[in-house]
Amino acid sequence: MAIFKVNAELRDDLGKGASRRLRRENRIPGIIYGAGKDPRAVSVEHHKVLKFIEDEAFFTSILELSADGGKRQKVVLRDMQRHPSKPIIMHMDFQRISDNEELHMNIPLHFLNEDDSPAAKTAGIIIAHQITEVEVACLPADLPEFIEIDIAEFKEGDIVRLSDIKLPKGVSLTAFSHGDEADHDEVVISTTHVVSVATDSEETEEIAEETEEKTED
Repeated sequence: MAIFKVNAELRDDLGKGASRRLRRENRIPGIIYGAGKDPRAVSVEHHKVLKFIEDEAFFTSILELSADGGKRQKVVLRDMQRHPSKPIIMHMDFQRISDNEELHMNIPLHFLNEDDSPAAKTAGIIIAHQITEVEVACLPADLPEFIEIDIAEFKEGDIVRLSDIKLPKGVSLTAFSHGDEADHDEVVISTTHVVSVATDSEETEEIAEETEEKTED
């Protein structure tokens, strides 16, 4: 698993005005909370975080965060707010974690060998991804960056459900903790037929051809 080291600075100036000043200084306002400790307001360097988020693993890894050069603490990224139209991160929430406490995280699904599957090679069939990430429960040491689903043998009419996913050791799906597994066993992947719809130009050409044939007759 990738190791991301985040250097932060503690801050006491709060509010929208303080946050705007930080952003002008190319820093991101944020907060650290959890593990039975008081929340602390922090800021992190914007350009470094932009580099981190290029890696999908940043969102599902245990991060090592130190504030003002202090002892590094283990955290996960719980929320990240982006500017609606600019490549600017507006705010970040970090949650402290404990090695002995179960963690709930959303983990992306990686589909292997999709292009080589029988379904992908069948004319008029497309593979529909109904779910692209799942929420898991596990101890921090067992947290996966992603979960792989091999669909090399996936063919027309096949379905992959949550219960078909092979989970790493120590990892469970939170969907099945809410009651009867059958009631929460959602479809992850399925196949669907492509419906061919003629365009206006195609229809016009067909009518013209039919008219021409009748004229010749």
